[in-house]
Amino acid sequence: MKVLIINGSPRANGNTAAALEEMKKIFAAEGIETVDVHVGQLELHSCIACMSCMKTGKCVFDDAVNKTAPILAECDGVVIGSPVHYGQAPGALTSFLSRLFYSTWSMDKSMKVGAVMVSARRSGATATFDALNKFFSISQMPVASGRYWNNVHGRGPGESVQDEEGMQNARFLARNMAFLMKSIALGKQQFGLPKQEEVVFTNFIR
Repeated sequence: MKVLIINGSPRANGNTAAALEEMKKIFAAEGIETVDVHVGQLELHSCIACMSCMKTGKCVFDDAVNKTAPILAECDGVVIGSPVHYGQAPGALTSFLSRLFYSTWSMDKSMKVGAVMVSARRSGATATFDALNKFFSISQMPVASGRYWNNVHGRGPGESVQDEEGMQNARFLARNMAFLMKSIALGKQQFGLPKQEEVVFTNFIR
């Protein structure tokens, strides 16, 4: 099994990375491979709603988004790691995720397990956590949970490792995610995936 780990922090080895590394230890122990994609320092264009991806199956901007799409396709789960900037996720991360999820509209993401891990100095973690989970819930992706909101606290790089409760929750989250992925794999073998219907769009415009 494989998990795509997206780090949206500008600091490759900061507090977000520390929490993600704690999760990776559990994934390794569970026999789950991880693939890291660090987008925090990339110059990423936001979606321009050109709809080109509807024809080509890929984003019109040929950058990290298109490179990550095939990795997403083969993964059983996705972890999004994010710091908090002004009470929300960094712009580079949200631009990356919006384009990745939208441009892969034809990819069946249903039953891939999603999880979010947030780092913050003090507050804004739950708002960021809630916003990022929406990328999963709109894609029929089950969302893994820990034993508390999935966040760690710290300001300077590495301070989050002192947040014992946060680091423990990262381990809870990874174990729960591993269990969900394995359970879904068994369920697919025995029952298959849920029946899909033709998608209906209701825009409330006559």
